[in-house]
Amino acid sequence: MTMPALFLGHGNPMNAIEQNAYTAAWSQLGQSMPRPKAIVIVSAHWYLPGTSVTAMERPRTIHDFGGFPRALYEVTYPAPGDPALARRLQSMLAPLEVGLDDRWGLDHGTWSVLMHVYPEADVPVVQLSIDETQPASFHYELGRRLAPLRDEDILIAGSGNMIHNLHTYAWGRHPVEPFDWALRFEAQARALIERGDHRPLVDYESLGRDAMLSAPTPDHYLPLLYVLGARRDGEPATFPVEGIDGGSVSMLAVRIG
Repeated sequence: MTMPALFLGHGNPMNAIEQNAYTAAWSQLGQSMPRPKAIVIVSAHWYLPGTSVTAMERPRTIHDFGGFPRALYEVTYPAPGDPALARRLQSMLAPLEVGLDDRWGLDHGTWSVLMHVYPEADVPVVQLSIDETQPASFHYELGRRLAPLRDEDILIAGSGNMIHNLHTYAWGRHPVEPFDWALRFEAQARALIERGDHRPLVDYESLGRDAMLSAPTPDHYLPLLYVLGARRDGEPATFPVEGIDGGSVSMLAVRIG
């Protein structure tokens, strides 16, 4: 059986310690999917010049944000690492140079979601960085090269947000209506994913104003491309989590397979 691949819209770090519709849907995902042997995850928050993979036995929980309540900084997600899997990724992606990292750990793009999906923190997790110097097609191709891991019960995951515009985000406590451009881009992207037409999503900068407002920087969008790259021809795509938070952050999750 082939393990599904999963893109998760992680949104506000406070989702880590809150109970809401998004966190309930993440919990349900963990219960409904086959249990993976390990997780290879690409987070929007490990965005640097180069490709690296976490290779430590016990990755630390990174609190890479500011201005949140103390309770959020006290969260730990003590999932084990998998150094052997990290070395395997290094060889799978050769001749691309992949650094074995012993300093990073699990950032909030990873743990704020996984603590709901796998609350026991008992599935080994390896993070793969996003090389900020490379075009979108590079990231999609890396997803394609990682796809064989799905046949070994390894979950390929991406954590970001298909729409992530913090300049227009409503930080207040009152719910706000999504921006029209966000609704249009999400609907367009969903239709392309359902059809299996990935090329326009890889070349998303050509999709016009709605796309540019939705992904003004690449970091939160690119994790989606790793998951689409890992998709096999004809595989179904479903959207187990939906919603737009603060008017301009899409919480959409995409499950492949």
